[in-house]
Amino acid sequence: MKYTVSVVARLACVAAVAAVVPTLLAQPPAASPAPRTSWGTPDLRGVWNGTTITPLERPPSQTKEILTEAEARALEGAAATRNETDAPPAAGDPGTYNQVWFDPGSRWVPSRRTSLVTDPKDGRIPFTDAGRERFRESNAHYGRGRRAIWSDFDTGERCLTDGVPVHYTGYNNNYQFFQTETALVIVGEMFGDRRVVHLDGRARPAIPQWLGVSLGRWEGDTLVVETAGFADKGHYWWAGAWRASRPTLKLLERFRRLDAETIDYQFTMEDPVMFTRPWTAAYPLSSNQAKHGVTVGRLYEYACHEGNYALPNTMKGWLAEHPADLSAH
Repeated sequence: MKYTVSVVARLACVAAVAAVVPTLLAQPPAASPAPRTSWGTPDLRGVWNGTTITPLERPPSQTKEILTEAEARALEGAAATRNETDAPPAAGDPGTYNQVWFDPGSRWVPSRRTSLVTDPKDGRIPFTDAGRERFRESNAHYGRGRRAIWSDFDTGERCLTDGVPVHYTGYNNNYQFFQTETALVIVGEMFGDRRVVHLDGRARPAIPQWLGVSLGRWEGDTLVVETAGFADKGHYWWAGAWRASRPTLKLLERFRRLDAETIDYQFTMEDPVMFTRPWTAAYPLSSNQAKHGVTVGRLYEYACHEGNYALPNTMKGWLAEHPADLSAH
């Protein structure tokens, strides 16, 4: 059978396409580009979650900076299994929520770093001696120390706040970002915190705030947020400083929208009283629950006070066992 040159060329073209199609189908779809607002800046709006099983600090027993792919997957598998079961409470512990209420995640950060702390290189928070002592006192006091009056409880126990930056505590870990040309509002599901990041170039007021005063600016496609002016009465969860949001603390955050479902989030803390030098942590925020093994999509009401008799009953129990504290107050 004879073919004309035209037919042969067409057959060759079809064969070439047929050879390429399987390769194209095997490739993962390209990430959607990062959306932008109608006024031209990257669009940060949405519900975000940064939950990960990667620890904030590198454990002393861990010598690696980066896990292998196999090591990360093994840890994720163990976390997923652990999240499906309820550990029995320790002796004398009445227990708390079961796994229905927790949202701990089961994913390691994509970088496979062994700590969220990226600087210093050892992955550890560089506490001063005073900062280390405050941290030790915080751990000793929280849940175990004196409970005679309301100020003996941290702000989380009092259903007020666990402070900044964006973080996660085991449940109610979602954040919703609202954005205009002059402000970014960060609403936390836990405690219903509402932090306003001003983008209008205003000066920082002298009156301290529970969550500090946040002022932001765009550096290219990265939103840089500087927060200072913290009131000296808030429990600061990340720094481990019980009841101390630290007037000397400065927080620098960077938000960069990478694609349709990811924000690269980094923060740096500086406090000469608590830390020998500034330190930085980084992890992605995602709107895709499959990336974290947690629930992302909407914020639910955080009902902490309603029917909560724990604080008055705890104080009554403490004062019954420590009558000297009762006479002092």
